[in-house]
Amino acid sequence: MKIIEFNDRGQQVERDSKALGSSAGRSALADAPSRLERPKVSSSAGVELFMFQTGTLKTAKHNIKMNTGDEQWEIPVPWYLLKHPMGHVVIDGGTAREAAIDKRAYWGEVARTYEPVLDIKETCVEQCRSVGVEPNDVRYVLQSHLHLDHTGAVGRFPKAQHIVQRTEYDYAFAPQWFSAGAYIRADFDRPGLNWKFLGGETTDMFDLFGDDVIKMIFTPGHSPGHMSFLVNLPKTGPILLAIDAAYTMDHYENKALPGFMTSAEQTAASVAKLRRIAERTGARVVAGHDRAQWEAMRHAPKGSYA
Repeated sequence: MKIIEFNDRGQQVERDSKALGSSAGRSALADAPSRLERPKVSSSAGVELFMFQTGTLKTAKHNIKMNTGDEQWEIPVPWYLLKHPMGHVVIDGGTAREAAIDKRAYWGEVARTYEPVLDIKETCVEQCRSVGVEPNDVRYVLQSHLHLDHTGAVGRFPKAQHIVQRTEYDYAFAPQWFSAGAYIRADFDRPGLNWKFLGGETTDMFDLFGDDVIKMIFTPGHSPGHMSFLVNLPKTGPILLAIDAAYTMDHYENKALPGFMTSAEQTAASVAKLRRIAERTGARVVAGHDRAQWEAMRHAPKGSYA
């Protein structure tokens, strides 16, 4: 497995890893670094953002908005495809196809708390094909974090480099007891993947192509290494994909805390950070699982944002 990460000075280092440890969880890295070639700057012409959905999750309202009762909610599970002249980008990929085949067998007991509702045709590879993108066409898979409703793209695109925060990757292999159910190790512990690790604040606002089209924002709190994304489109302008840094617009507007997080303090700080970015850029904010907001969006494959 090839792994690219950042050292303490923010420099990119490429390494060949050994097999992952079976219990400790952290990856074992080889010693020899090599030079990473950065993508060349490109024009934003031909850039297009598709907003897909891998079905829904059924869960109690308090799991989305803290202390709001046991009313049953059904929330969308969005993911995104960015068509780009320098290579297509999948963001998260939603729920894994295995959950569509047998949710109880694949997710175990967590499927009683968060019940996935999806069909095979709603999973990310099939939906990419609906807009003319084959698995070998995808250059990058960006992981906001590694929770079970965001890892549907991992290992599905043979030529893709997978980018995630190092903090998130390490935590996913050894999470605290209260968040362990959110991680399905089989989703991300796969052989032969090409990983690139970002370094928190050191690599904040990392510009994937160097052309200002997509930047990665470090927004911990929902999980230790959560990321959001600022996408600049030639016609639409900036769109801020909060992902789970803001479950709903109530969360973004400081009216509710999410029902799941690893740090309330970091969660609040990350929302404040996103609000500053949105104010500075004029970006349209898209929450992670806001049913009302999502229904008003332009959904792929019928629609897109250019």
